[in-house]
Amino acid sequence: MPNIFFLYARKSTESEERQVLSIESQIVELRSLAQKENIIIKAEFTESMTAKEPGRPLFNEMISRIEKGEAQGIIAWHPDRLARNSVDGGRIVYLLDTGHIKFLKFSSFWFESSPQGKFMLNIAFGQSKYMVDNLSENVKRGQRQKLRRGEWPGWAPLGYLNNKNLRKVVIDPVKGPLVRQLFETYATGKFNLREMQKIAFGWGLVSRPGNPLSKSELQRTLKRPFSYGLMKYTGEWHQGTHEPLITKELFDKVQAVILRQSRPKKRKNSFVFLGFATCATCGAAITAERQKGHHYYRCTKKKGPCSEPYVREESLAEQVKAAISKVALSPDVFQQMMAEWTKEQESARQPIAHIKAEIEKRGFEIRKKLDRLLEAHLDGIIEKAEYRSKKEFLLKKKVDLEEELKKAEEGAFGWLEPCREFLQAAHQAHQVLATGNLEAQKLVLQEKIGSNLRLPLSRGPSEAGAAPGNCTSGVVLAAKTLHFDFSLPWRRLAATAHCSNWRREWVQVGTFYRIIS
Repeated sequence: MPNIFFLYARKSTESEERQVLSIESQIVELRSLAQKENIIIKAEFTESMTAKEPGRPLFNEMISRIEKGEAQGIIAWHPDRLARNSVDGGRIVYLLDTGHIKFLKFSSFWFESSPQGKFMLNIAFGQSKYMVDNLSENVKRGQRQKLRRGEWPGWAPLGYLNNKNLRKVVIDPVKGPLVRQLFETYATGKFNLREMQKIAFGWGLVSRPGNPLSKSELQRTLKRPFSYGLMKYTGEWHQGTHEPLITKELFDKVQAVILRQSRPKKRKNSFVFLGFATCATCGAAITAERQKGHHYYRCTKKKGPCSEPYVREESLAEQVKAAISKVALSPDVFQQMMAEWTKEQESARQPIAHIKAEIEKRGFEIRKKLDRLLEAHLDGIIEKAEYRSKKEFLLKKKVDLEEELKKAEEGAFGWLEPCREFLQAAHQAHQVLATGNLEAQKLVLQEKIGSNLRLPLSRGPSEAGAAPGNCTSGVVLAAKTLHFDFSLPWRRLAATAHCSNWRREWVQVGTFYRIIS
């Protein structure tokens, strides 16, 4: 009875096995060897999987079929194709001892089923495992050295790129600004993660395959301290030398929003505009009801008879959208106005050498404490858990100092910072319109664009003329029409709503902030 063999070929995608022949090349070589040796191959097993750890499904299937007596031998390129770990190598040797495997044929290794042959096979398996273990240690040592230099040892996260020429992580010129904008937009607290998915995809912020960011990937990006300069690797914190995308202050704001939104919310009702406006005629509150599939808003008439008619939610939504449109900055206009803002910033820079020297001195003291902490850990004075905890505290304190210095440098700019925040808010208003989220649009008009809701409405310019009556809300409803005052500086921006010259908009906004600074 002829001896039956299984052919096994394996190729790993990991770097330590890149030098090994491809699966196709192995199969060609092994078929040629089988023909020369008059070997009958019953089945071929090919896997693209590392052999560092046990658990390869096709290898296990082959071994199981050998134990059932379907074949008496295995033909492979080299013993390291069969095993690079002690468990799988031990299984092969055990099956040789029990007679389930009678023959092993290799293209680049001699084997004979004798004590000497098994001894050499064990050496080959041991050498393969040693190469894997040694390479793993070399990789880990290289990673530790990179971390000591403040370099990230893995793939760059979203917003960054691995620069092969500089051998470091740099900001992605395309996605980096979008990730920064992602943090700034989410920090407003007006959008949940699902809405941010749509907004990010609209900007062109996508995952590496080009798909929209998943909810989990979006959350990981927003929670990743790498964006402000700290790196956490295998449970230990390190300060990176890469350029931060955002400040720690912004990062902390985003974490607070994530925590707040993760708490379960009880929705009182489905009427978006309840509590939004008061009746312009009598000053009573506005209530809502559902009729024939639509939401209608009307005066509660709690202060007496009132003639104000019902108004449909769709009509209110269009009026809110029209009001926001007057002050919403499109991406092109926003970028142009921010370019002017940057010019103003450069011209307004003032020296703060003494403040900088003091903060740098405190930073030097923290670096000394970090060095002493490391020495204490290496000398065994403090445990690893205590070392990591204190290191995290000192690193975060160091980041706070760096941001304190940054704030001190920016403090000389006066009106520029609130002006920048306003321009971003006006740009975010444009994004709110794009989402179609009525709740977010209502909040933008109610909390930012409209006048103080706790004061009687003035008789000044308003979105739909001066509001009738004397009410206690900045937004009133009269004759199915919303009335409110634009608050400053939104009023300045709204004054240019029908002007196509973005420079005039910049002059209006810039003049306001220069005056109040």
